Amino acid sequence: MGVLLTLSDVDARYGQVQALRGVGLTVEEGEIVAILGANGAGKTTTLRAISGTVRRRGTIELAGKSVARKGPEATARLGVAHVPEGRGTFSELTVWENLRLGAYVRRGSLREDFRRVAEYFPWLEARRSQQAGTLSGGEQQMLALARAVMQRPRLLLLDEPSLGLAPLVVAEIFRIIRELNDREGTAVLLVEQNARTSLMTASRAYVLEVGRVAFEGTSDELASQDAIRRSYLGY
Repeated sequence: MGVLLTLSDVDARYGQVQALRGVGLTVEEGEIVAILGANGAGKTTTLRAISGTVRRRGTIELAGKSVARKGPEATARLGVAHVPEGRGTFSELTVWENLRLGAYVRRGSLREDFRRVAEYFPWLEARRSQQAGTLSGGEQQMLALARAVMQRPRLLLLDEPSLGLAPLVVAEIFRIIRELNDREGTAVLLVEQNARTSLMTASRAYVLEVGRVAFEGTSDELASQDAIRRSYLGY
């Protein structure tokens, strides 16, 4: 596998507040990588820096090409799909209309892609005319993920996909993430408060502390270090 995503010396800020300080990380083609850390550590900002939704500077490369000066739409057209925290579905639109929006940055058959996405989310067919805002919280999170899959991304950025959801729904979402990675080779950069679930899903992880990378390693390495687990991972 080659390196798909590279961040080096990335800073980001909101007005006068600096949220990232020299962050560096890599994601290889077809790899699942987790970003862990406490609230306010810079996890969400790291994803926003990649997708171009926050002011940033430093090196951000996708397959060797710089995206550091590109906005969200241009970054999406290069194969990056961002599922933000809070689901981000268009509640007034139908399920089908939400899915169509997921495919707007690329060419291809919508019907073919819908059939493909429905293999991961079989319930979509029966709900395609339903207003997205009337779905349950778990269904809305799955719709947000399905909309991103419609884009056929090379890199999927997931921000807190388990937030506020029941354990059975969380287990299903992470099963789909792993299946998507296995079947299509989609690389995933995952921000998730549930460190245990993240380390079971990802092959490697980065731990952020106050906008910097404090630790990095394989999931097994981080999970085996009691001091890191107690201080940074919360279990």
